[in-house]
Amino acid sequence: MEAADTSVGLQGSGKKAIGAPVMLMVLLSMMIIPLPPIALDIFFTFSISLSLIVLLVAVYVMRPLDFAIFPSVLLVTTLFRLALNVASTRVVLLEGHTGTGAAGKVIESFGEFVIGGNYAVGLVVFSILVIINFVVVTKGAGRIAEVTARFTLDALPGKQMAIDADVNAGTITQEEASIRRTEIRSEADFYGSMDGASKFVRGDAIAGILILFINILGGLGIGMVQHGLPFEQAVKNYTLLTIGDGLVAQIPSLLISSAAAIIVTRVSSTQDVGKQVLKQLFGTPRILFLTSGILGSMGIIPGMPNVAFLSLAAIIAGVAYFQMQEKQQPVVEQEEAPVEEEQPAELRDLTWDDVKPVDVIGLEVGYRLIPLVDRNQNGELMGRIKGVRRKLSQELGFLVQPVHIRDNLDLSPNIYRISINGVTAGEADIHPDLFMAINPGQVYGDIEGMKTVDPAFGLEAVWIDANHREQAQTLGYTVVDPSTVVATHLSQIIQNQAHQLLGHEEVEKMMDGLSRTAPKLVEDLVPDRLSLSVILKVLQNLLEDKVPIRDIRTVVETLAANAHRSQDPVVLSAYVRAALKQSIVQNINGLESELQVMTLDPELEQLLLQSIQGTEDGEAGIEPGLAEKLFQSLKDNVQQREIAGQPAVLIIAPPLRPWLARMVRYSTPGLHVLSYNEVPDDKQIKVIATVGGALSAA
Repeated sequence: MEAADTSVGLQGSGKKAIGAPVMLMVLLSMMIIPLPPIALDIFFTFSISLSLIVLLVAVYVMRPLDFAIFPSVLLVTTLFRLALNVASTRVVLLEGHTGTGAAGKVIESFGEFVIGGNYAVGLVVFSILVIINFVVVTKGAGRIAEVTARFTLDALPGKQMAIDADVNAGTITQEEASIRRTEIRSEADFYGSMDGASKFVRGDAIAGILILFINILGGLGIGMVQHGLPFEQAVKNYTLLTIGDGLVAQIPSLLISSAAAIIVTRVSSTQDVGKQVLKQLFGTPRILFLTSGILGSMGIIPGMPNVAFLSLAAIIAGVAYFQMQEKQQPVVEQEEAPVEEEQPAELRDLTWDDVKPVDVIGLEVGYRLIPLVDRNQNGELMGRIKGVRRKLSQELGFLVQPVHIRDNLDLSPNIYRISINGVTAGEADIHPDLFMAINPGQVYGDIEGMKTVDPAFGLEAVWIDANHREQAQTLGYTVVDPSTVVATHLSQIIQNQAHQLLGHEEVEKMMDGLSRTAPKLVEDLVPDRLSLSVILKVLQNLLEDKVPIRDIRTVVETLAANAHRSQDPVVLSAYVRAALKQSIVQNINGLESELQVMTLDPELEQLLLQSIQGTEDGEAGIEPGLAEKLFQSLKDNVQQREIAGQPAVLIIAPPLRPWLARMVRYSTPGLHVLSYNEVPDDKQIKVIATVGGALSAA
């Protein structure tokens, strides 16, 4: 049943999709295939009817965006009129020698009835219409569209900031903000399109003038040379036909130009143009009474058209009287209203509530990525992010804060940006309508697409169409959708920056949770032995070393047992790491009984130990060249372990571990630095490499 529904939908969409090609074929056929006079009558009548419909729609829309398709309609109607000009020109030049009815009744009527069969009058009328259209309406509308488009684009950032401020203040919801952002983007697109579309109308007016003179000169030449008509007869036939053709084209053009001018001069309102005119132009009785008095004074002057002036003065005075009667009741009601309600509200002074804190975790998306986070458009990213938060909260041991998602017009359309505490932690360019095929390290062929890099792990990848998804999976690629790409990148950043997400409030929640099962333990530790700030720093050190803090009971027990020895968070962190050694090594090596490790050359290790002795911050003061060679050697060994698919573990003396772990944390992220007392007793150690033998000798 679902398949049947789908096929019907596809058939319906296919029928609608052929409308534009059919229209283009009709326009092309009108230019190439000679049309009979009856067809010209039908098409010219349709052109006038269509222009009237467009004009009335422009008058009755409440706001310009309600007629957002107008720029496209403007282009189509212009092309339609030009195609009709070509078709009618062909008929006029081929059959004009037979008389003024050669091109159909419509052109003949405009040539005979509208201008009285006088081609001189027709030229004057046609010239006036062209001047009105080209110089007055089209030029003014084009200038207004240009200025409006410029100011609308300049105002975009301010409108976006206003929407963000309303969201942060809680006056509107995220859904309302999304609707408003869509409206301002549509408004900018509309006026930008109108700026360009107005050039079509201007070009149409110029083309009408050129076509007129070309048809007259060409008709005279064809009539006199090919058909042997006298000069007077040729002038009459071809000039009247050409002028009739020009008038039939210029009247719809003027109507469309007027519609364009009305659209670009409209201000969004809950009323159409007619109601706005009645309210704003004829809505003030005092102005109408003054106008009536002036007309009446002019009407009593001898020699003036007294009947016309006095009659119109009476009509305007009557309209003013009825307007005044309608306004009296609202005035009485306003006078009966309490005085307090009429007074304007005072401006509120700024307070600290107006200073909004930065988002702990923020995700900003370009406007093309909005469907990924919009549930109304079947966006899956919101659900993926909730899953990431749930998973990481369980793994890390504390509740990961919500992710604040919003769109950012300053970003490129396909860009998303992830921030931690207001600082950008990562961003990438993705394609919402494609899939990312990631090369996990070994694939069996290349696949066609746009080459890119996986933002989470830096692996080679390719953006592919949905049709190539199965082929990519067959070749060994890992294929993921855009929502998964963003969610994975977010997960990786949260894991790397977890220590920045943990604060006093989170630690208090953890202590409150532990106090429900071990109240005495928490009471003895906080705040008598250690302050909450020291505990926070210890937990942050663990998270920075990629050590989860799920086992908060062991952490607190270790701190309570060693609080009398030191208040230094670094020293206390070393005690906690030793207590969590089973968990640390298991996260690195799984359940393997043997742990393959690298060690430092004894002489180099002794040199480093001597360099940190006596320093308050535990920093090793070694020669820069030696440090560079040491870190490069470590990086080379880590790469070899990664190629072999094994974890890279360096085991060193406990005093060196904090310094060396901090130094290689970002330069060699795949290296796990352990101290000797962090290896469980049930693990067998196998030394596979010694780093720094040649360095210490040098």
